[in-house]
Amino acid sequence: MKLRHMIWKELWQRPTPMLTSLLAVTLGVTALVAIQNITVFSERKIAGDMESLGANVLVLPPSVTLQDYYGADMHGHTMPEEYVTRLALARLPGVENLAPKLCVEADVDTIPVTLTGILPKSEFQAKASWQGLGMLGNAVGSDRGCCATAADTGEADNDPNSLATTRTIAELGDRDVILGRDLASQLGAKIGDTLPLLGEDFIVLTVLPSTGTIDDGRMFAHLHSVQDLSGAGPVVNVIEIMACCEDAAGGLITNLSAELPETRIVTIAQVVQTQIAVNGLMSRLSWVFLSILLLVGGASIASVMYANVTERRKEIGTLMAIGASRNFVTQMFLGKAAVLGLAGGAAGFVVGTIVAAVLGPQLLGIHVRPMPMLLGVGMGTATIVAVLASLLPARRAAGLDPCLVFNDA
Repeated sequence: MKLRHMIWKELWQRPTPMLTSLLAVTLGVTALVAIQNITVFSERKIAGDMESLGANVLVLPPSVTLQDYYGADMHGHTMPEEYVTRLALARLPGVENLAPKLCVEADVDTIPVTLTGILPKSEFQAKASWQGLGMLGNAVGSDRGCCATAADTGEADNDPNSLATTRTIAELGDRDVILGRDLASQLGAKIGDTLPLLGEDFIVLTVLPSTGTIDDGRMFAHLHSVQDLSGAGPVVNVIEIMACCEDAAGGLITNLSAELPETRIVTIAQVVQTQIAVNGLMSRLSWVFLSILLLVGGASIASVMYANVTERRKEIGTLMAIGASRNFVTQMFLGKAAVLGLAGGAAGFVVGTIVAAVLGPQLLGIHVRPMPMLLGVGMGTATIVAVLASLLPARRAAGLDPCLVFNDA
């Protein structure tokens, strides 16, 4: 009888103890794959958000944490819109742009949507008390000391798609709405369509190009329309600040905190450092979990193999008496362990990937895709542990003396 036939026969005839060992190995690889997937794609999301994020300073309600940076208007806490006026009148050096936002939940034909209220540049420019402040469109060489931007040099236009790149828009009507690419596809809406929203009809002004951020699944309307129709009142969830000039950025946070002591000021540097630390911790924890669970799995495999050798002394002795070599017996036991390791690694990869794909969007708003590299890591690690755990039981089986075995019987 060939070696592989003996291995499969062993596995099928004694499935219960083998399944227990297989489960322990599978759980270890599942933990590794799930956490590594979430960590890797979280780091990629941070890189993408940093490239697309126009605001580098946020003014938030005091109870909001750093984890709310990339979805800063999704935390449900509010603060008075009057804070925007205070910042505009303060004329703080380094403040290039202000973008207050309010996020509410709404429905379009029974489809739940995230509606974000934004304030267009025209609203700032229309306020007489803000004239001459240079807000949302500084003159080049103004006394505020800011570096030139597209708005400064006259490159900004009235294209509503600029919201995808600059986080601001020049004009937005009271009943205009802008759709993210993914949401437009979900609603089957296009430019010029009418959508029922908060009891009123809104016209789709434009559909934004894909940005790869949460904005793809949102719709945007005038801040004051969202405040009035939702009943929220004159409040906002966040004030995004585009800060310019490195020489001004150093003291900007201090100035902002002094101007608005009732708020929490968050910079992207704080968030990136925190997120990187969290990702590093998650990565290290995945290896800790893998080590613990694989040790448990290895101990389980070793226990099963030792019990198998003890229970089958007569069968092993008979096999060796009819010509099976010590090497053949050793390979039979190690072969079973290798099959368990390979199966546990593959199963752990599949389950871990599914867990990451389900939890990633729910917990961190990231989309996870399979990482084939982790399949090799999981299967290789699990197989090595299983084989090492079975090495001593296999040597014990190969060292049995058929004559002594039959005498004992």
